[in-house]
Amino acid sequence: MSYLIDGHNLIPNVRGISLQDLDDEIALIKLLQTFARKSRRKVEVFFDKAPEREARTQNYGTIKVHFVRQSITADEAIIQRLYAMEKRAKNWTVVTSDRQIAAVVKAVHATLLSSQEFAKLLQKTLDSAEKMNRQDKTLGEAEVAEWLKLFGEE
Repeated sequence: MSYLIDGHNLIPNVRGISLQDLDDEIALIKLLQTFARKSRRKVEVFFDKAPEREARTQNYGTIKVHFVRQSITADEAIIQRLYAMEKRAKNWTVVTSDRQIAAVVKAVHATLLSSQEFAKLLQKTLDSAEKMNRQDKTLGEAEVAEWLKLFGEE
């Protein structure tokens, strides 16, 4: 299952990020990159209110980021994306708590996940990745014994 995410709708639900932060979008993008890599899921995130010169779609590693121009909202861009997918929309989960998007999600047979629920899933995935990173750096007794056997104890 792939994810379409309403970025500014998600940010208030993510621990450590606030809409008041100057780099809130980049902070969320970094977390979503880790999430996409660890969960092996495709992720597209939408942010609205991009100045005209900065409105674009850009890949950030494993995720696609849509900076939506000021003349439309991220909600409208997500709805357009869902309708453009046609039958493929059923393979996507849309992350938002917006009622208007939720109605379209139902109409195109996609899956809806609230921003609050996705924030929990995101945190769980990030915590799991951090735990695995810590475990990878610790040698067990058998590994230490093997290294000593290979390189000698002088």
